[in-house]
Amino acid sequence: MSVSAVLRNARELLEEAGLHGAFLVRNLDTGDEIGLDADVPFPAASLVKVPLAVAVLERVARGELDPATPVDIAPGLVTTPGTTGLSRFRHPARIALDDLLYLSIAVSDGIAADALFDRTPPAAVAAELRRLRIEGIAIRHRISDLTDTPRERLRPDEAHLAQALAIGAATAGSGHPVAQLDVTRANAGSARAFVDLLHALWRPTAIGETTAARVRDLMADNVLRHRLAPDFTSDTTRWSSKTGTLLHLRHEVGVVDHADGQSYAVAALTASRVPAVAQPGSEATMAHVARVLHGYLRTGAPPWWG
Repeated sequence: MSVSAVLRNARELLEEAGLHGAFLVRNLDTGDEIGLDADVPFPAASLVKVPLAVAVLERVARGELDPATPVDIAPGLVTTPGTTGLSRFRHPARIALDDLLYLSIAVSDGIAADALFDRTPPAAVAAELRRLRIEGIAIRHRISDLTDTPRERLRPDEAHLAQALAIGAATAGSGHPVAQLDVTRANAGSARAFVDLLHALWRPTAIGETTAARVRDLMADNVLRHRLAPDFTSDTTRWSSKTGTLLHLRHEVGVVDHADGQSYAVAALTASRVPAVAQPGSEATMAHVARVLHGYLRTGAPPWWG
């Protein structure tokens, strides 16, 4: 099966699932890759926590931040379904900076991420990416700025209305009246940009090895394993990743390390046309497409589409 046929089938599967998306899979040693709309930018949602962690750890390496610094966190008292970690705490807590990194990446804790942004603001994270020559990821806002969406002002039984607004109000040029979904105003990046970041972490040159190793370990500890993980986890592979979810957006970027030493970066950025909060079928489809692209790149054999 040719590359064009593989990508055509991928588009058809996504279309049937009510998705459009950008995918890229890259062999981190050879640079060979296969992708679908890999240069189209998407709002990044929680994927922004990976470059945040890089920036914080690079500052730690330079002695600008102490990872043991205790940080006082007010209770989150958030009741929106799906929120995790400190946002659901009912009482004040004191947590070390290094542990905030764990909560931000492994648990996708938005309040932990914002505590890190308090010490390394978005502009400083963006400057760190420029220093490291990692391009294509726009860092503009804290997490709290991105999660104040129409869904937070609706009852749980009205959540589909926020999904419908997210789907129906987009412009042809990727603009949106909801600022968090407008790629010119939100944190944003393409599948290629996030694969470039993963490449820089798994095969570090500009990023410090200590920083890279810590981020790799944090991503390996990711507890949110319902999206791509089922298709990339086995006794002979290690899947390390970060998810991103916001209204109709469902993303995941990660690296699958094989027992034979080969490593592949995978980015799957998707938007759904279905106004529903829970879409396990869509998530299974995006994982299947990512696995087939990876399998085709790794073996060169025609993929199984069933």
